[in-house]
Amino acid sequence: MLRLSYLIVVILCMVPTIPGITGVVLSSLGYIPPLGMHSFSLDGYTQLFSWQGVFISIRLTVVTSLVSTLLAGIAAFSILQSSWGGRRWRRIELCLSPLLSIPHVAYAIGFAFLFAPTGLGARVLLQWFGIDLNDVVDQSLATLVKDPYGLGLIVMLTLKEIPFLLLMSIPVLKQLEVEKVTRVGLSLGYKQRHIWWKALFAQWLTKMRFPLLAVLAYGVSVVDVALIIGPTNPPTFAVLVWQWFNDPDLVLLPRASAGAMLLFVIAGGVIAIQRVIEWLVTKGLRYWQYSGRHGLYLPGLSLFGVILMISGLMLPLMMLWSVAHRWRFPDLLPSRYSFSFWQYEWAGIVGTIEQSLILAVISSSVALILAIIAHEYRIKYRLQVPGYLIAVPMLIPQLSLLFGLQVVTLYVQSSAYWLWVCWSHIFFAFPFVYLALDGPWRAYHSGYTRLALSLGKHPLIVFFMIKFPQLRSAVLFAWAVGASVSLAQYLPTLVLGAGRVSTLTTEAVALSSGFDRRVTAIYAIWQALLPLIFFAFAIVFSRLSMKRQRPVQKDLLTHESVSNKPHHL
Repeated sequence: MLRLSYLIVVILCMVPTIPGITGVVLSSLGYIPPLGMHSFSLDGYTQLFSWQGVFISIRLTVVTSLVSTLLAGIAAFSILQSSWGGRRWRRIELCLSPLLSIPHVAYAIGFAFLFAPTGLGARVLLQWFGIDLNDVVDQSLATLVKDPYGLGLIVMLTLKEIPFLLLMSIPVLKQLEVEKVTRVGLSLGYKQRHIWWKALFAQWLTKMRFPLLAVLAYGVSVVDVALIIGPTNPPTFAVLVWQWFNDPDLVLLPRASAGAMLLFVIAGGVIAIQRVIEWLVTKGLRYWQYSGRHGLYLPGLSLFGVILMISGLMLPLMMLWSVAHRWRFPDLLPSRYSFSFWQYEWAGIVGTIEQSLILAVISSSVALILAIIAHEYRIKYRLQVPGYLIAVPMLIPQLSLLFGLQVVTLYVQSSAYWLWVCWSHIFFAFPFVYLALDGPWRAYHSGYTRLALSLGKHPLIVFFMIKFPQLRSAVLFAWAVGASVSLAQYLPTLVLGAGRVSTLTTEAVALSSGFDRRVTAIYAIWQALLPLIFFAFAIVFSRLSMKRQRPVQKDLLTHESVSNKPHHL
């Protein structure tokens, strides 16, 4: 039964990458039978490289993705260095769930409200410090929204990915036994910051490979966030390819497919660069690891405070914009307030919220079940599909897969748009859920399971009565992660839904491009609140279940102590 279930996991979550990539490869070579194209040619690639500004667009993509990933990695390590294991880290850990729950699109909209030329940041600079950004010599440096150098995109991606890397670092540092390493290092005369750099950084970097590569691949392929705050003329290469896919002239579709293939090559190239950097730091240039008592102390706590402040300002600012009837620049607050925009949009947004919630609940629940099956299969048979294949949906740009998958859906059942969108959410949420469960599943003491099985209990009873209660909090958190990934899906919803399935993410991105800020703020608020609800439910339910377990454990301990007392006649 477990083998059959694992086969279903492989078919649903790993095999589809083959037709996805194959479809894009064939269409990039001009072979698209539904459009009457039956001969192979390189016209798509010729049109791709002849487009004016394509190399600037590629450069923007490479620079923004690499720089943001490197900055996020260094920042995450600096926060861990300055807080791990203490009271400050426990406070940081409590803040991770709210920070992770904010989808990228909602974060980008809040970032734009803060740092746009007429945003709150510009208003504060002008009102409090008398600095007018219009007086800046280079106007491209006066804003972090849609600047031609992609600086705003770098800053936004860096700030947003740091909490994710911190979360992924928790099981990694538990495996590294930081306390023991620190005691040994202190006994040798090293300071704590030296120990983190000399003894822990290389190990942490190696074990954080997949999370860092996932962040890097997202930076290469991101479309929704780049549409909101990224450069526009030219845009990043992923946005350019998306614009080509939306071209009404279907004859130009090979150019878009060629762009998707080039995006795949770019993603592979930057991943190779990342691996080279990792090799140089950990193995190639190792002198710094034994060069004496030297180590940087980075301001990790101050940096996390900045992240918390910026993220904490976004939701109140969006709420303020949603009720602002009149807000002239450079006033710090609106001069008139009104709930009329909420009243006008409520009838239309309720259906979108319901559809987003249904998709999130179904896709996260199915992805969670599939991830548990995959972990149980790995434990029982000591065999599994390699980890990099499981992480393929995280590492390959979505545009390089979705067109091929769309062609496959046309041959299977072209009108089942909602079903294909739901499956695509499962497909892209599964690696994140699997990764979220990996640490807790490896940390579980398998002796409990072996003992129960030796007593003749059925494996399912052992799992639900012994293993699941101990891992309930991790399971609930992984379920919330899957729901947040589903709520953030933009391209899969548009491509496989053919515009017939609308979610809060698709509506928010559409409204962010030149629409009324008040309506955009309403959709961004709901997009930020829904994942927070899932994480809050996971935290509250896990704590309630732990409180229920404590009396039972107390009774067991009491019974054991009474039974161990000597009985006197």
